Amino acid sequence: MRLSAELTAERILPARLGAAARPFAQKLDHILYGEGEKARAGRVALTTFAVRLAAAVLAYFSQVLLARWMGSFEYGVFTFVWVTMIILGNLACLGFHTAIIRFAPQYQEEQDNSRLKGILRFGQWMSFLLPLFVGLAGMAIVWASRGLMDGYWVLPFIVAFASVPFLGLSDFHQGLARSQGWGLLSMVPTFLIRPFFIVAGTALALWLGMEPVALTAVGAAVIATFLATAIQQAIVPRRLLGGIQTSVPRYEPRLWFGVALPIFLVEGFFALLTNADVLMVGLVLQPQDVAVYFATVKTIVLVHFVYFAVKAAVAQRYVRLASRADSAEELAAFARETVVWTFWPSLLMSAIVLAMGPFLLALFGENFIQGYPLLFVLLAGVCCRAAVGPAESLLSMTGHQNICATLYAAVLAVNIALNIILLPIIGLWGAAIATAIAIAFEACMLAYVVRDRFGFWMVVQGLPNFRTVMPPGTQP
Repeated sequence: MRLSAELTAERILPARLGAAARPFAQKLDHILYGEGEKARAGRVALTTFAVRLAAAVLAYFSQVLLARWMGSFEYGVFTFVWVTMIILGNLACLGFHTAIIRFAPQYQEEQDNSRLKGILRFGQWMSFLLPLFVGLAGMAIVWASRGLMDGYWVLPFIVAFASVPFLGLSDFHQGLARSQGWGLLSMVPTFLIRPFFIVAGTALALWLGMEPVALTAVGAAVIATFLATAIQQAIVPRRLLGGIQTSVPRYEPRLWFGVALPIFLVEGFFALLTNADVLMVGLVLQPQDVAVYFATVKTIVLVHFVYFAVKAAVAQRYVRLASRADSAEELAAFARETVVWTFWPSLLMSAIVLAMGPFLLALFGENFIQGYPLLFVLLAGVCCRAAVGPAESLLSMTGHQNICATLYAAVLAVNIALNIILLPIIGLWGAAIATAIAIAFEACMLAYVVRDRFGFWMVVQGLPNFRTVMPPGTQP
């Protein structure tokens, strides 16, 4: 027996309201119980959305606890160090964590088990060894430069660099799970297990009598990353290889690097763009300012996860549709629908965050409430990005990663230039304004490139028309 959203709406809502809600309920039923790639993509999106929502709540309140335990100064040191490690772990994979999303479905469609096993093994080693080199180099550079930086940065950075190889391998496993449409496996270790272990490890360290300083939280974060990655390593590759017949791996590193490196540029510029404001604040202002700004940015993550949930769900379907010669119209329709999935929930979540903003920021401490006015500026930028949906993913997954990389390089340059100009003049307001302008520029450029490459506008257009949705059980 299954629960029908349509029948539930008819039973509990007044007649007129039930009739108005019926098209939306039918669409929800189709996503939950329908067959075909479109319905499966919708289920992955909903699963990812739910996990990211739970993860956002967990991550938010774990950051509240860390800020309360450490105070704004030490919390600011921890956040700057850990954001830097997250970026480096992502970049050091050289794009293999995203390239696997493109190649794994392709090789499965072609039933090419040799190359599938080859890229799986090669990608795992590259996603561990390259970040390992980055981590060791980072330790050496910080130690050699210890006389040139404030002392409170040295040990946290040296310890944190030990997490980089595990962060890189974790990103690869997440990409591998996304390539198979495994929503829970792609999200839970990174966004639920790791944050839980970080706050639990920090709490245990404090209970054992360690000082409530950034170094304590960084150590807990390194251990948490190792444990979460070990869980992924034990589950994700084994689940994929379990259905593959014995075959000799075939390696094509030139082909894989040829695709992964441009994607690395796209993902790298996007990661830097997403975190450039926090990094610039850390470089120009004091740790207390980093703490306030990071708490404000963490608050809008509740909106960001809508975009990332949809992006995680649809990337592999973009690949499958683009690989079919007769699916141009279906690809366009699906791309436009992903914009609807992204924009309207993001707008609704923005309104909720603005309403609850003072309360949420006050949880971190009294001085964190000064970040509330920045929410209006930052959320305007988030909604601009949501207005074009996962357009970047469409381009990267369909062979247009080079133009995408160029676009993000330009956006990142705009962001950094505006931060350099505005931060010394108006402080945290400068970081927020620079970020919002850069994101708006990014959205405009993505919409133009999609129009130029595919012939349709991937932009939100008016209110969602729920009357055009398919009835439950129909094939997309």
